[in-house]
Amino acid sequence: MYSVAKWSVEDYHKMIEAGILSDRPVELIAGEILEMSPESPFHHYLNISIVEYLRSLLGTQAVISEGHPITLVDSEPEPDIAIVRSPYKLYLNHHPYPEDIYWLVEISNSSLSKDLGIKKTIYARANIQEYWVIDLNSKILKVFQNPQNNDYKIEKDYKNGFLSPLSFPEINISVDTLLGK
Repeated sequence: MYSVAKWSVEDYHKMIEAGILSDRPVELIAGEILEMSPESPFHHYLNISIVEYLRSLLGTQAVISEGHPITLVDSEPEPDIAIVRSPYKLYLNHHPYPEDIYWLVEISNSSLSKDLGIKKTIYARANIQEYWVIDLNSKILKVFQNPQNNDYKIEKDYKNGFLSPLSFPEINISVDTLLGK
């Protein structure tokens, strides 16, 4: 019987340093190197719009990282947006670890099954307290909270209104803005 060889985060970093993965849009997910989906123009626009919006709301309370790696036990995904502890100099020698992450946002079109499947599982397994998926096809914000047993116990869908992230309950975020309305 054959099995897939799994890569460690350390192996993945060595491949990056050696230039093996240069110019390839990939990320390490559960020990496997997977290609990332290309972005549509609307996806790109919405990503920039959301990042600017969150920066205006959070100021220096958090670092808003866009499309950069986070380091988990067996994965190094590149979420569309990661809201992490500040100051940004914390990440001079490493990517954000789970304990640095307030919440993650994925903007999904063609990657929806991956974002609601393996990515949701690895984020819950890493104990990331909150994970948002913007479903561009259905125009719904899916919010996942309270990770337990490799899944999230709380799942809510939003089509409009406002919500507050667990880490910043005093901040109200417009769902319409997140959905690009």
